[in-house]
Amino acid sequence: MDAFYEEDERIVGHAADPYHRIDIRQASRHLVVRYRDRIVADTEHPLVLYESGFAPRWYVPRADIDESALTPVKLQTFCPYKGLCSYYSIDDARQAAWSYPDAYPEVRRISSLVSFEPDIVSVHLDGIQLHLEPGQSVVPHGPDRNLDVAEVGREQAAGGEPAAPAGG
Repeated sequence: MDAFYEEDERIVGHAADPYHRIDIRQASRHLVVRYRDRIVADTEHPLVLYESGFAPRWYVPRADIDESALTPVKLQTFCPYKGLCSYYSIDDARQAAWSYPDAYPEVRRISSLVSFEPDIVSVHLDGIQLHLEPGQSVVPHGPDRNLDVAEVGREQAAGGEPAAPAGG
């Protein structure tokens, strides 16, 4: 067997858990991202993404980011709930930020917004530095480590979209 299917739709990566939940909320909180002495992002309009089993993730609109601080890297990963993820380094801080350029319809609100890894860069929310719980850092591999991410991109470019989870 070369692929998994749910009905007629090909499942890329692992099958989505029907009990996995993602909620996205607009916030009027002050979020500042720094790396060393450089302010990378400063917003009063972040989106917060709550996902089962993970700490809240804060997403910043591109207009509130110093884009010159972000260097795209080759690494891409796939999430069965959000889609194809691209990563950025900030100076020598590797994979310090990520974005879903074309997130699935259920989480479209985070498309092209950027989230930052609080274990790599300094992320302050309303003046309080964020820290992740143990095991909460973004891991660029997992059960889908053998997934050919280029295959996901080819399917999307051809007009086919990997199956997105229902209700997430």
